[in-house]
Amino acid sequence: MSDTTNIPDNEMIDAAAVATDDSAGTHDRESGETRRRDIHTIWVSGTEERYPFAAETGEGAQEMLPADVDPTARLQGGIVVDDDYVSQGEDDPSERQIINMGPQHPSTHGVLRLQLELEGETIKRVKPIIGYLHTGMEKTAETLNYAQGSTNVTRMDYLAPFNNELTFSLTVEQLLGIDVPERAQAIRVLMTELDRVASHLIWAATQGMDIGAVSMMIYGWREREICLDFFETVTGLRMNHNYIRPGGVAADLPDGWEDGVTNLIAKVSVGVDEYEELLNDTSIFLDRTLGVGVITPEECKQYGITGPIARASGVNWDLRKSAPYSGIDKYEFHVPLGRYGDVHDRWLVRMAEIRESLKIVKQVMDTIPEGDYRHEDRKITPPPRKRIDESMEALIHHFKLFTEGILVPPGTAYQSVEGPRGELGCLMVSKGGARPWRMHWRAPSFAAVQALPVMLTDSLVADVIASLASSDPVLGDVDR
Repeated sequence: MSDTTNIPDNEMIDAAAVATDDSAGTHDRESGETRRRDIHTIWVSGTEERYPFAAETGEGAQEMLPADVDPTARLQGGIVVDDDYVSQGEDDPSERQIINMGPQHPSTHGVLRLQLELEGETIKRVKPIIGYLHTGMEKTAETLNYAQGSTNVTRMDYLAPFNNELTFSLTVEQLLGIDVPERAQAIRVLMTELDRVASHLIWAATQGMDIGAVSMMIYGWREREICLDFFETVTGLRMNHNYIRPGGVAADLPDGWEDGVTNLIAKVSVGVDEYEELLNDTSIFLDRTLGVGVITPEECKQYGITGPIARASGVNWDLRKSAPYSGIDKYEFHVPLGRYGDVHDRWLVRMAEIRESLKIVKQVMDTIPEGDYRHEDRKITPPPRKRIDESMEALIHHFKLFTEGILVPPGTAYQSVEGPRGELGCLMVSKGGARPWRMHWRAPSFAAVQALPVMLTDSLVADVIASLASSDPVLGDVDR
């Protein structure tokens, strides 16, 4: 990743400056942010990274090994990476205790276990333990043909199903060597950007609830339901749609879809304004988020952190700008950036991203081209339904497509998209035939969980949930 060369300066914005409440009149949000930072004493680490990591620990161990035995103790203790807090005085190892947070803890979603080594209320080491939701979806992909693949991958990051489907479809299309029609590309951009909005809305809802702003759970869910209503209108389903498929999309947008988008943009925009009015100047929210869970740009690069977490730390990296796909470079939007890499900046960045995604959606609605919504090769996409009753060839193609599947030539392909949590990538290996020989997923949530020790070490146990929630991990994305 590069800090400056991938996104032009005029396409980047300060997330704190975006959070402007026009109805409040002359309130200067950026200067207000500076004042809040002055009130809170924040120590942000430098950028010197000490690498490499030590050997990994055996996951699932019931106890943390002593520092002189465990090769990752230095990493988990925040020694091999820049620390975010300054410890006061000498530590006494005899005063430490090990506790488990999760997997049953509601804020770890029942499928993540954090093993915490505490000295009083200070966290000295963190060990994330995963595997409680292991579904083997990557292996399952080897048993499913390419026409069935979207149904499988959409359940990995179940809060970003369209982005998963797009990643899979683009990878298959790369192996096939085909391009989809412009209308299909525009529909894909429309649905994936609305998917980003819906994902950020449920993040705002759960982040607020996890730090005590229970009303946010109701408000965030309220606006997300508007998004799901639109998804249901287009695809027939509210989640796990199997809508974006190799060759295009399953069906064209329904009549009157523009009214649904217009209503969505209006209501979600008002909702985001309400969220910021509710929380941005609330002292409890600021105390729980400012200077908490800091991760620096160098640490983001070291751990492969992308998406809103990296951008909240000031890393100028967005695949929609640096490696555009599906014609998204046709639309104008900015990349919000933070300055401090803490929980509060992650909040500001995601709220700004919702507004930018709505800008893209509005442009798609205004400029969507006419034409076909899928590739015309009937060996890749099924024939129109009315042709099945009229043509034996159409019936045969339809039957073979849904029984045998799409025949893909041998090759290897990797495709990534900018998902709501960061770079969502698919590596696919084909040996020819109707099924992939191997599929591996680049999951942004996996990197976020891996970096939790950096965010949490030497912080207070009371800040664990705020930092964890701000990283927005989806464990279906981790335990694949």
